[in-house]
Amino acid sequence: MAYQKPTGTQDFLPGMVEKWQFVEEKARDLCRRFNYREIRTPMFEQTELFERGVGETTDIVEKEMYTFKDKGDRSMTLRPEGTAGVVRSYVENKLYGEPDVSKLYYIGPMFRYERPQAGRYRQFHQFGVEAFGAVDPAIDAEVVSLGYQFCKELGLQGVKVEINSVGNPASRAAYREKLLEFLTPMKDNLCKDCQSRMERNPMRVLDCKVDQDKFVNAPSILDSLDEECTTHFEQVKQYLTDMGVDFYVNHRLVRGLDYYTHTAFEYKAQGIGAIDTIGGGGRYNGLVSEIGGPDQPGIGLGLGLERILLILDKQEIELNAVKPLDVYFVALGEAADREITKQLYQARKEGLSAERDYLGRKMKAQFKSADRMNAKITAILGDDELERGEIALKFMATGEQQTVNLNELVAKLKEFAEKA
Repeated sequence: MAYQKPTGTQDFLPGMVEKWQFVEEKARDLCRRFNYREIRTPMFEQTELFERGVGETTDIVEKEMYTFKDKGDRSMTLRPEGTAGVVRSYVENKLYGEPDVSKLYYIGPMFRYERPQAGRYRQFHQFGVEAFGAVDPAIDAEVVSLGYQFCKELGLQGVKVEINSVGNPASRAAYREKLLEFLTPMKDNLCKDCQSRMERNPMRVLDCKVDQDKFVNAPSILDSLDEECTTHFEQVKQYLTDMGVDFYVNHRLVRGLDYYTHTAFEYKAQGIGAIDTIGGGGRYNGLVSEIGGPDQPGIGLGLGLERILLILDKQEIELNAVKPLDVYFVALGEAADREITKQLYQARKEGLSAERDYLGRKMKAQFKSADRMNAKITAILGDDELERGEIALKFMATGEQQTVNLNELVAKLKEFAEKA
């Protein structure tokens, strides 16, 4: 039987993995600069956490979760998104007791049972941040700008931010009546999902991809915001303008999760067909208390790494993620082979990337191997050179050769590698 990877999953092979590492390192460096600290949560949690935290009327909970019974007959679910697990950890570990705003980030796999297509997989990876404890619109703008800067520093072209305010419970209740008044006459012409959501959460209807063209004239929630919500949204927009973040207001943007309040946003980039959303997020002032913690405000974002890497490829943006090898050792003779093994280990101990031949190939084939690995230097040692305590170095970019003392080899290699 020939085994194959599960539908909707991928193998990341050498060459591609380095691109992933490059993107992840960029995310970690950016979070360091924005003062966000990494958190790692389990890949599966109690099913009820996602039902309460994500929202029972969402596509994720209704259709897409990987749910199973464990051996204790408990219902568990592979995490479909990152925020609910981070909030659970924030509550369980009483991070709300810290005197400063809790600013956290995560990078890892998520799982949703969806129809696989370009940029959409059943196992996918997200980079996300969450900030707890502040209602200041400046933290909203900070989170939005972090995701925007991440895309810009990777070189993504044409990235824009869509923002909206989904208000607070009071303003949403007022908007709900206006929206139902607009939707009710067309109910019979809407898809079954929309008809169901009209009864439970009418705002979710606007997130439908099937009937999107029917909602062009839908009322704007911005007209139903109270003074507090309006002021908050205006301040967020002003901060983003001051930062130079390229954004525009989309009054029909509601995002796909039920826990958002006030600011909601998405990042858009062209390059993967009809699906142009690479991530998004928003404020969730009621989620911490919903999951059993104190009434603490929060805001976060999540970005799909598969989609980002796919767009980078479509836009032909070279990441230069595969780093060249510092030195490739070539041995000619049995005694030289033993010495090379020692020198190879010493070079690696000192932080150099180094390799040698293990297939007993002739010198010409070893040089070809050094070329394939993009080695900066090839170090050639024969038995005659070994007797003299010397080794020949060939600088692959220029073809220049130099002989150095074996006792000074690693120090010289470090010196040359730093200059290259």
